Amino acid sequence: MSTDSYETVVIGGGIHGAGVAQAAAAAGYSTLLLERKGVGSGTSSRSSKLIHGGLRYLESAQFGLVRESLHEREILLRIAPELVQPVAFFIPVYTFTQRRPLTIRAGLILYAVLGGLSRGARFETIPRAQWNELDGLDTRQLQKVFRYEDAHTDDALLTQAVVRSAQKLGGTLHCPADFQSASRNSNGYEIRYLWNNNEITCHARTLVNAAGPWVNLTLERVTPRPPIVPVDLVQGAHIVVEGETRRGVYYLEAPRDRRAVFVMPWQGQTLVGTTETPFAGNPAGAQPRADEIGYLQEIVARYFPDRHNRLLDSFAGLRVLPREPGPVFHRSRETVLHPDDPKQVRLVTIYGGKLTGYRATAAKVIRLLKTSLPARPPIADTAAVSLLP
Repeated sequence: MSTDSYETVVIGGGIHGAGVAQAAAAAGYSTLLLERKGVGSGTSSRSSKLIHGGLRYLESAQFGLVRESLHEREILLRIAPELVQPVAFFIPVYTFTQRRPLTIRAGLILYAVLGGLSRGARFETIPRAQWNELDGLDTRQLQKVFRYEDAHTDDALLTQAVVRSAQKLGGTLHCPADFQSASRNSNGYEIRYLWNNNEITCHARTLVNAAGPWVNLTLERVTPRPPIVPVDLVQGAHIVVEGETRRGVYYLEAPRDRRAVFVMPWQGQTLVGTTETPFAGNPAGAQPRADEIGYLQEIVARYFPDRHNRLLDSFAGLRVLPREPGPVFHRSRETVLHPDDPKQVRLVTIYGGKLTGYRATAAKVIRLLKTSLPARPPIADTAAVSLLP
């Protein structure tokens, strides 16, 4: 048995748990990160691999989210150039697509403004003479092609790099470590977890629940049980098909339901995603369904009809969306931070969140926790700490 004490214990080694562990260590707090399986092994390795502002979020007026994401994209391009690289995005407009050229142009102008009108925020129209160079994109009924720039990454490698940074700043990682329970007392939480076949106990002045799809299941192990935000789990499936998409990422409109779907380069092949299917059951059982695979194959075949598009692989991750009426595609992607007691925060639960915004989310969590933590001189600024593969 151990009775170590930490100022912050973080449950979950996905990108948000990694980011909070790094931010806590950088702020000078003793920090322990508990990960059950492997760093970045859950949803943080099953994303669309994009570091972007979220152009489509402009349709639902999520301007703050887009602005923050674009700001974070620029930081990651600067501090992690080997892990986060700029990539061209192409938006083809056909006679049958719902979003017309004037709408897309207006969105790209607003996107550039929210991005501070930086060099990377510019966009252009691809001349008709160059359409045949776009990886076999179908040019029948094609009216216009817009090009702009965002970024992509290897999500698992980025998450692992953030954890290594947290460790270099003094944080501790226990993995695989299975969180068992947390009991609130006047000074924080007594925590039990399994590590190396041993039951460990430790004390935490503050606790962060960054368990992703397991977030509410984790809260059920906390005594007294904090209020739980009702959520929906939404499965995002991806497929990998044969042949590399060399020019960049294609931002396409699904013919069946007008959703946005990306076709992008990935490890010498092409990654296609994502779907948005309601999920119920054990999050560990998330797997692409046959209808999801068929949906994505249909999109590739429609827009790239002359390619073989042989299916090589498929995977699925789960998004956590606070429950509300309406289609999931139009729901807010804003991260929800839920403190146990706003006056003296001992526990923060992270609901949802985007890969791009992990660092900003972590900074907000630390600001909440500081109401229960002693003043410490910061060790580093995470916006200036280099991340290496």
